[in-house]
Amino acid sequence: MADTAAEQTEKRGHVPAPWWAELGTWGSVALIVIGAVAAVWVWLRLPGAPEELASGYYQAARIVAIGLVTVGCTLVGRRRARADAVDGAGEQERG
Repeated sequence: MADTAAEQTEKRGHVPAPWWAELGTWGSVALIVIGAVAAVWVWLRLPGAPEELASGYYQAARIVAIGLVTVGCTLVGRRRARADAVDGAGEQERG
C-alpha cells in the first residue's frame, strides 16, 4: 500500500499557482490602475455599476490590494537579489 501512495504523489506534478503569481511589476501596476478605474466607475455610477456601492468599492479595493501586494513582493525580491549579488561580488574580491 505504501508503494501506491508514493506513485500517486509523483503523478500529481507541481501545485498550480494563483493567477497573480507571475504578473511582475508592470502587471501589478496595471492591476492597481484597473482597481482605481473600477472605483471611479462605481463612484460615478456609470452603467454596469452595482446597485450597492459598497460591494463595488469592495471589489475595486480587492483588485488594488492584490496589485499592491504583488508589486511590493516583486520589488522586495529584486532588492534582495541585487543585495545578494553585491555581497557575493564583495566576497569574491576579498578571497
